[in-house]
Amino acid sequence: LDSSATLSPNSSMTTKELQEYWRNEKRRCKQIKLLFEIPSARIVEHHLSKYVMYKIIVLQTGSFDSNKSVIERRYSDFEKLHRNLLEEFSEEMEDVTFPKKTLTGNFTEEIINERKLAFKDYLRLLYSMKYIRRSKKFIDFLTRPELQEAYGCLRGGQYTKALEILSEVIGLQERLLRGNPVAIVPTLCAIVVCHKDLENPASAFEHGEKALSLLHVHTSHRYYMPLLETMITLAYELGKDFLSLQEKLEEWKTKKDPIRVFTLKELAVREYV
Repeated sequence: LDSSATLSPNSSMTTKELQEYWRNEKRRCKQIKLLFEIPSARIVEHHLSKYVMYKIIVLQTGSFDSNKSVIERRYSDFEKLHRNLLEEFSEEMEDVTFPKKTLTGNFTEEIINERKLAFKDYLRLLYSMKYIRRSKKFIDFLTRPELQEAYGCLRGGQYTKALEILSEVIGLQERLLRGNPVAIVPTLCAIVVCHKDLENPASAFEHGEKALSLLHVHTSHRYYMPLLETMITLAYELGKDFLSLQEKLEEWKTKKDPIRVFTLKELAVREYV
């Protein structure tokens, strides 16, 4: 790795943080590609509307089925993505074709099958372009609906349902955001909040450790201090070393101006509002 392009681990990191740091560095060296499959579709009739939902399976190359993510999107979702990408990437999108709407026959088996193949090729082509696959618009298309639903459940106190959705989407986020792993911290912290409120402190602590390892050189991140406070509480409850976490918190406080900071749960419920 180019030493100027990567951050060196600092001496204050624990052994576990150091191991996680080098694991992440090794992963960065290895190119991971994603494959998109659209094996099926279903017709949805809701009140006065009728539309087709396409099942998208996102697979990691060279992986087992446990590494796949399954989402559903309708034609209008693809259409909105295409429109948004054209605004930002007009040159890159110059030769990208999009399946046109038809006035009739949208629900015939023939048209649905044609679109399944067209959307599969469309996603494959978008992903092949580096700036597009890393763009917020492309990543939001693949993750935002599920995240919005999960955070809605969290705000409503439906922690089991929220956790179920978040646990599915985090895997996809990790693969899509390999170049910017800090971007998955809010999702990890939401998982911590769910486990904590479901009285699963060990699982909450495990995900909190992962989030902290991603923030060890990003201590100005809005989630850093609230996460540390939560981890201290969890460590104390589990009989783990909380003094080193307390030291980090005190060190952070001496460097920062005393301003009001939200709790981890308060931050989580504000996401996707």
